[in-house]
Amino acid sequence: MRDIPAYGLWLLVIVNSLVFIIFAFSFTKPKNPRDWRSFGAFSAFIVALFTEMYGFPLTLYLLSGWLQTRYPGLDIFSHDAGHLWWTLLGWKGDPHWNPVHLLSNVVIFGGIIYLGSAWEVLYKAQRTHTLAISGPYATIRHPQYIAFIAIMFGFLLQWPTILTLLMFPVLVLMYVRLARQEERDALAEFGDEYRRYAENTPAFFPRWGSRSDRKDKHS
Repeated sequence: MRDIPAYGLWLLVIVNSLVFIIFAFSFTKPKNPRDWRSFGAFSAFIVALFTEMYGFPLTLYLLSGWLQTRYPGLDIFSHDAGHLWWTLLGWKGDPHWNPVHLLSNVVIFGGIIYLGSAWEVLYKAQRTHTLAISGPYATIRHPQYIAFIAIMFGFLLQWPTILTLLMFPVLVLMYVRLARQEERDALAEFGDEYRRYAENTPAFFPRWGSRSDRKDKHS
């Protein structure tokens, strides 16, 4: 196993990046320059992530002096060391089974499942030119963006890097701005129907305790 290189696996970088970029494209389907900028930023996040995971460990290289001083004997450029939480917290054993890594898998796959359920509702609404207000859209107005943010956050937990840490807040801001523009478009298209929906449904954070109250208002 020691003969297997930890990095320089550029085929893995390309394959993994394409899987998630194509996945994102199938859901977002960019239509205008604003959409393409957001999609491009997400794609850059994914490429940066997998480049450091399998290609070149830039973060480990930049932190190598500090890590070698703090953790003498650490094989700094091993794949295991790239699991920074495992390294920083001094855990032993397979890093893929540490609590943070397991939590990251839950967040990533939870985000993927949530995105799929939101897209199913949104796709049907777009085909019938109606508002998406059922499923995940019954609790928040922008579940698709929350899903993308959750997926990125899960990857940050799993494999934090300097570049992706810097890119994450920029992407969150872009998704918020995109959501606000979509709200203006929906208001222009659906008028009072969307206004009533927005008044009773929060944008990003569900009000779990008030769901029955919202149903009463709609009835």
